[in-house]
Amino acid sequence: MQKKVIIIGTGLGGLTTALRLSTRGYEVEMVEKYHRAGGRLNLLEKDGFKFDMAPTFFSMSYEFQELVKDCNMSMPFEFVELDPLYSVHFEGDQRSYLIYKDLKKLALEFQEVEPDFEKKITRFLKAAGQIFHDTENVVIQRNFDSLTQYLLKLITVPIKHAPKMFYSMWTEMERNFESFEVKVIFSLVGFFLGATPFDTPAVYTLLNYTELVHDGYYNVKGGMYKIVEGILQELQKRRVQIHYNTEITSYSSKNGEITSFIDSSGKEWLADLFVVNADAAWFRGAILKRPAFSAQKLDAKKWTLAPLTIYLGLDSKVPNMYHHNYFLRRNFKEYAGKIFKNKIKLDKPYYYVNIQSMHNPDYAPEGKECIFILCPVPDLRYKQDWSDDHEIADGIIQDLSDRTGFDFHAHTEVKVVLTPEHWEEMFGLYRGSGLGLAHDLNQVGGFRPKNKDEKFDNLYYVGASTVPGTGLPMTVISSRLVTERIQNDHGFVPKK
Repeated sequence: MQKKVIIIGTGLGGLTTALRLSTRGYEVEMVEKYHRAGGRLNLLEKDGFKFDMAPTFFSMSYEFQELVKDCNMSMPFEFVELDPLYSVHFEGDQRSYLIYKDLKKLALEFQEVEPDFEKKITRFLKAAGQIFHDTENVVIQRNFDSLTQYLLKLITVPIKHAPKMFYSMWTEMERNFESFEVKVIFSLVGFFLGATPFDTPAVYTLLNYTELVHDGYYNVKGGMYKIVEGILQELQKRRVQIHYNTEITSYSSKNGEITSFIDSSGKEWLADLFVVNADAAWFRGAILKRPAFSAQKLDAKKWTLAPLTIYLGLDSKVPNMYHHNYFLRRNFKEYAGKIFKNKIKLDKPYYYVNIQSMHNPDYAPEGKECIFILCPVPDLRYKQDWSDDHEIADGIIQDLSDRTGFDFHAHTEVKVVLTPEHWEEMFGLYRGSGLGLAHDLNQVGGFRPKNKDEKFDNLYYVGASTVPGTGLPMTVISSRLVTERIQNDHGFVPKK
């Protein structure tokens, strides 16, 4: 007999889970708080301009290949590989550094600051690659039924990698490189994990391998939201219904199972199984009222930085810039040590700029440009008052103008600023944290909130704050892992 599944949330994790379960014969229905599918992978439209709201590139593209093969479908969007990957500009410099996958080209970028760079980066990436391949199937690509099982699996990782669990990514940079610029650029990935390079374990240099060697970075032809649109078209073929502007607020249960979830209007949503694509830690506390996930307990955990996002529609094209650009300063250690807890002024922050219409011209009217700016900022635990959002945004825009020689203020037709408060309200991001729970060693694998509920046999989780972690390919893996859970628990339904 066909079983019905309700998925709460239409982020990438929820959408890809819907694909996998519908492929396996389940009847799938979805509810979404926001007015549009995608979660953080969303679209903003204003006065003729379009903007990808958050993710602007991704790695591990082969996870999407696995998805479409598993779901008996063709790829619903087209990859665009980035090379150079991105540009980095340090305050006071007259030049930017282009980060190429081609190590000979990359060596030319650093020839003035890092002697023998090609030899050093080759050695560094070889070691990082060994960590990646020795841990991917141990930590990332599997479920764990208990912390003990996770720890027992962890000890099968070659012992040579163990020391890198106990010293920082920055220390690893210092062991391999001499120049400030190189050490900073290749330790930026630490911020993606919710920490700084000074307190991120050196094992995470495996991310340098994924960006420069293993698979690189990709965008999508026509914009990142094409991922969502393509999946939605496929789900429509499978008669998966999605109900927008529907916020789940409570539940009912009987005999160790959820019988229904209830939305803010009082409507009950009934199903045999439920998959939650809201934040797995927040949902357990806010909706299920679990003491172990109370606000006090969650506040004590480590969370990734929050996003302050700026969207600019310009009346002309921007000269002499690349698609993806990081704007950094020389106070890296001080800034990294203070930004998380709001101990440094945001008058001169670090930020990222994506010229979205450069690769996707349909995002802006002809002759115009759309710009996305992301400034990682303290979450709402440490900065509650965002009444200065436009002041901070204007300072960033002025700094960008000063560094590039292009007056962004003068050419702005459209400006939208979203604070951590907006992100929390729109998508339920706990305290506005941009990427969910951080990836400290005590918050990954068997330590991370499980994708199967502790109490209810028919309740599961998918997304950034459950296993394996944050990022677009990780949520695709998360959908595979939760689908495996459901099949193991409730019987295998032959694929259509």
